[in-house]
Amino acid sequence: MCRSLLLIMKYYLAPLEGVTTHIFRRVYHACFPAMDKYFTPFLSPHSKRGFAAKEAAEISPENNKGMRLVPQILTNHASDFLNTAEKLMYYGYEEINLNLGCPSKTVVSKGRGSGFLAYPEELDRFLEEIFAKAKVRISVKTRIGRDDSEEFPKLLDIYNQYPIEELIIHPRLQKDYYKNTPNLNAFEEAVQRSVNSLCYNGDICSAEDAVRIEERFRTIPACMIGRGIIANPGLLGEIKGEGAADYALIRRFHDMLYEEYQNTGMGDKNVLFKMKEIWCYLGNLFPGCEKQLKRIKKAEKSDRYLEVVSLLFEEYAIQ
Repeated sequence: MCRSLLLIMKYYLAPLEGVTTHIFRRVYHACFPAMDKYFTPFLSPHSKRGFAAKEAAEISPENNKGMRLVPQILTNHASDFLNTAEKLMYYGYEEINLNLGCPSKTVVSKGRGSGFLAYPEELDRFLEEIFAKAKVRISVKTRIGRDDSEEFPKLLDIYNQYPIEELIIHPRLQKDYYKNTPNLNAFEEAVQRSVNSLCYNGDICSAEDAVRIEERFRTIPACMIGRGIIANPGLLGEIKGEGAADYALIRRFHDMLYEEYQNTGMGDKNVLFKMKEIWCYLGNLFPGCEKQLKRIKKAEKSDRYLEVVSLLFEEYAIQ
């Protein structure tokens, strides 16, 4: 690995709805090397004066101690963005991220997230208004288009008109979801043409993936990792040359996360749902244990779940 590259690159935790909540972020931050930035799953503007309890928990400084947290907003209405940004300022936030990347059909059908990319004129007017009126720094997380990569040059022209704090590019189309291969040629175009600082996002699942991105795009200052960190919480340590996290640390992470979910009072059923969602990713660290992982997926009671998890970690502890 090229250590000079790895030492200057910043790494961010991507927002994954329902997964990288304040609970996940707090436990991750306690167990593994810190990210340079953490992003909240998107907040959807509403007409309430303040934030709902769940939203307030996500953005509360008390729940995000020691982290540089950036709240993310999902909307295609400038007034909604500005109103929510103003509310976030009361919590002390100086940077807010605009979500133009979510590929979910329910989001896209309303012209939000990556669905907004299909309406470049409306997007331009939206950006013009929020950059003229917002009192906070605005970063943007985007895909390269909704249906065709040929949409990206025009989108890049639009982004270049505004003082974007950071342009985070996931070089896939909306219709790709998380399939196919990120379009690195499109990202290369952004590197060549963007007047804004760039951050790469997409399919960094190993230290080797990170090095490939860093070596190809030597001038970009940051990378964002999402699913790769859920699947291997020790990934950033590997990228930084600290070696892989041992299973004792992974177990500590799991147990802390489980306990934090239990402490919310959401009930065993919901806690198990949350943990099984994590195991959909984390299971990749346990090759050859498909039978045990299947038993985790089928567990309907917390005691049975914990029994199977313990057996799984004990098996790997002696390898």
